[in-house]
Amino acid sequence: MKIDKLNLDGKKSSIEVLDKIFSAKINNKLVSAVLYKINANYKGRRGKTKQQNEVSGPTSKIYAQKGTGNARHASKKAPIFVGGGIAHGPKGQLAYKIRKLNKSEKKNSVASLISEKNRNKNLIVFSDFVKDIKKTKEIFQIIKKFELTNSLMILDKSSKDKIERSIRNIPNLKVTDVNHFSAFDIVKFKKIVFTETSVKELEKRYS
Repeated sequence: MKIDKLNLDGKKSSIEVLDKIFSAKINNKLVSAVLYKINANYKGRRGKTKQQNEVSGPTSKIYAQKGTGNARHASKKAPIFVGGGIAHGPKGQLAYKIRKLNKSEKKNSVASLISEKNRNKNLIVFSDFVKDIKKTKEIFQIIKKFELTNSLMILDKSSKDKIERSIRNIPNLKVTDVNHFSAFDIVKFKKIVFTETSVKELEKRYS
């Protein structure tokens, strides 16, 4: 299929792209599952309490089993005692399972989301950036002209190097490349921006 390609002057032409990435069937169930796994893996579970078997100290009974009139107890490590183990407390990062994403899940979820952006007119492809844009004021004018506020910009290395410094202080914009974005990034931002070369790199990586 063909989609529109723009240069910074606003002139429009077209570019041939793969249907399986830019016009794929949208699989909402798969996207939901992938986002759930990504979110789960982002969480930093660093809280850690000692379980009963991790508390240091003697394991002897605190008093005789019978004859005292009190309840039966073992050592002071029991959760009901101050200084004892914590029942059902957080167990630290390593105790939680990292949810793995296989390659087909990643590819199909990204293709679904890119296709959805394309159908909703929220996908823009630019010609590769030729000249350096060093001032934030310059890049801000481009953003305003093409309504790119709240955008994920997936660029080729050359284009990324030319604008990265000028775009650094602008909120709600993320500049990355085809190797460093996820389905979560596409959902987070309203629009997605490619350059001609980054489209070809994406097709090579995800086809």
